[in-house]
Amino acid sequence: MKRDRFGRFGALVAMAGSAVGLGNLWRFPYLVGENGGAAFIIVYILLSFVLCLPIFISEFVIGRRSQKNAFAAFRDLSGGSRWKWVGLFTIIVPLIVLSYYSVIGGWSVEYLFKSLTFSFTGESRSTFSTMFTNFVSSPWTPLLCHTVFLLMTTLIVIVGIKDGIEKFSKVMMPLLFVIVLAIAIYAVTLPGASAGLNYLFNPDFSKIDGSSIAAALGQAFFSLSLGFGTIMTYASYVDKKENILFQSTATAVSDLMFAMIAGVAIMPAVFAFGLNPQSGPGLVFDTLPYVFGQMPGGSVIAILFFVALLVAALTSSISMLEVAVAYLVEEKKMSRKWACVILFVICWLVGALCSLSFGPLSDIHINGRNLFDFFDNLSSNVLMTLGSLFTVLFVGWRLKKADIYDEFTNGGTLSRNAKLFGVLWFLIRYVCPVVIIAIFVSGLL
Repeated sequence: MKRDRFGRFGALVAMAGSAVGLGNLWRFPYLVGENGGAAFIIVYILLSFVLCLPIFISEFVIGRRSQKNAFAAFRDLSGGSRWKWVGLFTIIVPLIVLSYYSVIGGWSVEYLFKSLTFSFTGESRSTFSTMFTNFVSSPWTPLLCHTVFLLMTTLIVIVGIKDGIEKFSKVMMPLLFVIVLAIAIYAVTLPGASAGLNYLFNPDFSKIDGSSIAAALGQAFFSLSLGFGTIMTYASYVDKKENILFQSTATAVSDLMFAMIAGVAIMPAVFAFGLNPQSGPGLVFDTLPYVFGQMPGGSVIAILFFVALLVAALTSSISMLEVAVAYLVEEKKMSRKWACVILFVICWLVGALCSLSFGPLSDIHINGRNLFDFFDNLSSNVLMTLGSLFTVLFVGWRLKKADIYDEFTNGGTLSRNAKLFGVLWFLIRYVCPVVIIAIFVSGLL
């Protein structure tokens, strides 16, 4: 069966779309707020390029070298050894992530509807806290929104690589950047916005400890879609003549730029109205709606913001679903349609449990966390970290160095890549595994 391929621009925006998502607009701002602002951002940037970019390239090499789904990539490149189970691991993890991710995606659907009906105008601060709490704790509306979001994701993936994922990414990614940039420009003009900019760009390194470094690493993994097969799967659709270093660096830079623009769009507005940036996961759905309700032209800004949030969520969710779809289509010989339907049902059921964990199932806890928080913590701080560790160990210690060099340099034709290969090889083989293990253990302790 002939596999679809991304075009050059299609590959770039699809990978950027996988990286740019709720991790940038929902997760990044509140983690910045919880972990000391600018110092956290500096740690995040360093980890993104010194550690996460080599991991990203490692996934890219595995995917494009094999031209197969994640399971088959590990199986075939390892000569059928037990490494194939790492491939299966990288297929299961994105399904876990997608299950609770689609719950947050559902929240963006609900809040886009609220913004379109001008529900944020003129309400008191306490109203929004109550609004968000009542929404997430109710059994039916979040389930409906979770269903709508997951259905949108499935319908895009079911169409295919070229006509579904690539076409959606080509249109929506540029639109997403324009919307968030426009909001950021507006936010910095608000009276008092300078305090938010100072918070973002004036570091206090006394706030940095093992847990904040682990949070920065988890955010970098989550945001760049590392450790759970999405980059590997997308890379398997990339043509052999494309430059891995360029594609990988462009994706990392796009992701970082978007996160920073999102921070500038959100934090100055939060400070302009004297609100607490340490609002946790509710920052986007609790604090910002109040801000939108107070600022001039806030109704329009709210609509634009929640459109951007929904689009960002979808560009990432389709990449998560595609990992398992590729596996079922290629290994189990299912049609794309039936693979999507089966995975929709599985993710919907797990996601429903996560959604209900704020309401009817709120008394169920694992390690002191409700089901939603348990899956979020497990995925971001454990599974993705392990997936990335397995990936760099596989590339650095199992694959042949000559094969990696061949893939990274396009058969030796890319001279710049050839000059940088020694540094990349050292980072993948020695630095990345040690740093991942150290930060992983530090975070657990």
